[in-house]
Amino acid sequence: MTQHHTILMTPGDGIGPEVMEEVRKIIAHLNQKNATNIDLIDRPIGGAGIDRDGVPVTPETIEIGKKADCVLLGAVGGAKWADIDYALRPEAGLLKIRKDMELFANLRPAIVFDALIESSTIKPDVIRGLDILIVRELTGGVYFGEPRGITPLPNGERQGLNTQIYTTSEIVRVAKVAFELAQKRNKRLCSCEKSNVMESGKLWREEVEKLGADYPDIALSHMYADNCAMQLLRNPRQFDVIVTDNLFGDILSDEAAMLTGSLGMLPSASLGARDASGHQNALYEPVHGSAPDIAGTGKANPLAAILSFAMALRFSLDYPQLADTLESAVRQVLNQKIRTADIMDRECELVSTSQMGDAVIKELAKV
Repeated sequence: MTQHHTILMTPGDGIGPEVMEEVRKIIAHLNQKNATNIDLIDRPIGGAGIDRDGVPVTPETIEIGKKADCVLLGAVGGAKWADIDYALRPEAGLLKIRKDMELFANLRPAIVFDALIESSTIKPDVIRGLDILIVRELTGGVYFGEPRGITPLPNGERQGLNTQIYTTSEIVRVAKVAFELAQKRNKRLCSCEKSNVMESGKLWREEVEKLGADYPDIALSHMYADNCAMQLLRNPRQFDVIVTDNLFGDILSDEAAMLTGSLGMLPSASLGARDASGHQNALYEPVHGSAPDIAGTGKANPLAAILSFAMALRFSLDYPQLADTLESAVRQVLNQKIRTADIMDRECELVSTSQMGDAVIKELAKV
């Protein structure tokens, strides 16, 4: 009998509801085939949460997320809420759910599909076969450090302050995730920081190096984050797994994403620690953001959201073979030259968000 799972679905803002509708269709298809037995609980987040509840995410939503097998999130943000105080903006809801669910490890794969290799601005021979996994620390560092804020100075100027702080335990727990993932891949891990100019970076390098003794099978290297940014453009295939802090991970993962040709293709996972019962808090979301300029037009690419669900099948729902099947279905659709506007190329068929989801389901139905 198929195991029962519960997923909290938070479509959010902009194109979030549109791309998550295609995930919803795929889950319904898998349930109908008895391949899965998944119940969905819907709750607003981001601007949608502000509009309904007055806050970007409620404590009740976060508690549901903790009890669920995982959370699927669409996107948050938009001009409608741009003038709201930072503590209540849509993005604050995303930061809060990550923090309260203790989702400290953000997994951002950057994979080049052969069918889309011409979509990248980088030469094909540089990126062909690219498969990088960036592990970003997600709940510490400069985004959460205190003190922070904007304060007036006696001379009439204003001062903006953000504090970069890391502890040994914060570094070690995310580095362990990276080492363990490297063991399942090509056994290479590159740790990136700025230990030459930042004390937090010096601590980061020392702790990762110390932990590396527990993983003798992993080839561990270290690189300054600015050099890593350059190397991702120069020779990205030198990397297998990259582990880095919150700020540098934010920047480097977006750069790696564009090697693939489109943010619309890239999924992500944010994972917490497993408790004594084996439960692990987890949130899955596409990288692309809310794209309010195309919201409601049917132009959004749902493949990143669909691939995020594939990651959920792999890491949270214990369906690795089904995850492979879904990823293969996406690959087959791309090989058939079916495209949304963001990845459109010559001699390809332009389809809408919904049609792209239907095409993936059509491939799944063949299995």
